[in-house]
Amino acid sequence: MDAPENPTSESAEQPEPVVAPAETDAANASDAAESTGTEAKAEAADGAAAAVTESAADTDSTDSPTPTPLDLDKLADLADRPDETAREHLRTRLADLAVPAAGLGRLEDLAIWLAGARGTADPRPIERARVVVFAGDHGVAALGVSATAPHEAEAVTASRVRQIEDGGGAVGVLARLHGATVRVVDVCVGRPSGRIDREDAATRAEIEEAFRAGMAVADAEADSGADVLIPAMVGVGGSTVASALSGVLTGKDAAAVTGRGSGIDDDAWMRKCAAVRDAMRRGRPVLGDQLELLTRIGGRDYAALTGFLLQAVVRRVPVLLDGVTTTAAAMLVQRIAYRSPQWLLAGALSPEPAHKSALDRLSLEPLVDGYAVRQAEGALGLLALPLVKAAAALAAELQTFGEAGIPEPVLRSRV
Repeated sequence: MDAPENPTSESAEQPEPVVAPAETDAANASDAAESTGTEAKAEAADGAAAAVTESAADTDSTDSPTPTPLDLDKLADLADRPDETAREHLRTRLADLAVPAAGLGRLEDLAIWLAGARGTADPRPIERARVVVFAGDHGVAALGVSATAPHEAEAVTASRVRQIEDGGGAVGVLARLHGATVRVVDVCVGRPSGRIDREDAATRAEIEEAFRAGMAVADAEADSGADVLIPAMVGVGGSTVASALSGVLTGKDAAAVTGRGSGIDDDAWMRKCAAVRDAMRRGRPVLGDQLELLTRIGGRDYAALTGFLLQAVVRRVPVLLDGVTTTAAAMLVQRIAYRSPQWLLAGALSPEPAHKSALDRLSLEPLVDGYAVRQAEGALGLLALPLVKAAAALAAELQTFGEAGIPEPVLRSRV
């Protein structure tokens, strides 16, 4: 569904994927779209987008052929490593900056990471950060695993979607503050997934369709010139699904990956933990098949998010992860394409135990820690965005000793 235009921003048009997107911009976006990735990758990704478009058109015809099953191995082959040459060139330049040796600390690491992801040692500021929020309802919410009453779950999800579309919520505030734009993709709002503790979240065909739709969204964002993508999710019961996926993917027990989510009490936590335990039992036998795992205990919104993350990696667009829902999907992508974590950054760390477990599995360190921010829906990624923007700006604008005409200290350490 298309979101009404935010009166404080301009809307950027996007091609429609299988699921209908709803967008709102929280700040003015750049009109100039830049190419991301090599020509070969762009052609391969464009082919994937064309396949999704054809699939969407075919669904309108009763006699259309069945879409070709997704070949995750072929998609994984398209996921390359970041550009190590660009990293080394920028590392050399940063060592000559007119600042104390290693004076920028971890910001230097971020700048070098960005150089590899962008494929160039010529640093430039981040001008188009894009938050993409996937929205959907979850059947497991009927068990009372959230602070929201079960009979109000779908209405609350819909209300939160409208709030984000109108530029509200924590994601809207932070997006305006940090110059990002926000897009909402309605995957299954009002059409909840199955109750994952006892039944499949969706059919295999629905999962593959949603996965392709997520890929198409990533293609649209890459084609529009996004500098950084911040994926997120909204929907009552979403953290329960994330906990179940995280438990299966990390090998931890249900109690070790089940958190308080929306701020639930002890009774609700025990119900949530039982639901996660039962869902994990259903998911473990299909650990080696990522699409089947999504079918059993994920859902269409998680499939769309996973497809989005994978295609962002293929298109060589830097990704800043949000909370526990996005890290659960990122672990699925890691199992599809082992190089994928090299294209990811972790935003702020939440108190959800599954979040830390997932980041450990991905070998990622959160950029922001110690604030115990439970609100996700894009906010955790946006809290870290200023650090990424600062790293890019400093690398682009700081001068070396030679450029500044300042004698380099004779006893200056290079470490």
